[in-house]
Amino acid sequence: MKQLLIIPKQDELEEYLSVAEEYKLGFEYNDFFLPDLLDDEEKLKDVIAKYRACELPKYTTLHGAFFDVIPFSADKRIQEISDRRIRQSIEIAKELGAKAVIFHTNYNPFLNSSAYMESWLQSNAEYWSGILKEYPDINIYLENMFDTTPDLMVALSEQLCGYGNYGVCLDYAHASLSDAEPAVWAERLGKYVKHIHINDNDLVSDLHLAWGDGKINRESFYRCYERYMQDATVLIETSTMDNVKKSLEMLKKENFI
Repeated sequence: MKQLLIIPKQDELEEYLSVAEEYKLGFEYNDFFLPDLLDDEEKLKDVIAKYRACELPKYTTLHGAFFDVIPFSADKRIQEISDRRIRQSIEIAKELGAKAVIFHTNYNPFLNSSAYMESWLQSNAEYWSGILKEYPDINIYLENMFDTTPDLMVALSEQLCGYGNYGVCLDYAHASLSDAEPAVWAERLGKYVKHIHINDNDLVSDLHLAWGDGKINRESFYRCYERYMQDATVLIETSTMDNVKKSLEMLKKENFI
């Protein structure tokens, strides 16, 4: 049975818990990538406590910090703050019992020289190897963000796939905006994909629309899922309850769930 997730909102938590119970959904926490929250210890404790006071879904994940998080930076100070944010994200996930933390690759597509790409690959392989070793009991999933092709993620995954807690989070909507067809991403990365983000867009901007409200080829996604990624968990990555319900209805109508 497929494991689907939604993004809860604390101010509407009762409704999100109800929908999660009805459809047997998990949660992916999106509260904890905001720098202001990460720097406010009391508020952070309060947000965590409010979640822990509830009967949460059994399967949860957490979206890690990503704003300017560049552990592969040439600037040591930026490396330091990036490492701090990554570790904060992982520790929060552990407090909440989340099974995985999702981080963006944050590859800069405008710096496309061979030297940059080689440095990116070497630095990321070294950094994430250390994190994967240090936190063997939590999954670390790297998500395509600005990546224009799957090439670098394939190369990085080849170096990290020996760690049982490593995986790729394929953001299918981001892939639909790239230079490669989403099906190519699924085929080339499929054996590494442990988690997927879906929402819809106009094939121009990352709009996070309800599934079915844009132009993404849904039938192609379903085929790719069954062929290449059928064991991956799937987040409906849209931020309003109306869009969550519309997405669930579409996925049910089209026999994905």
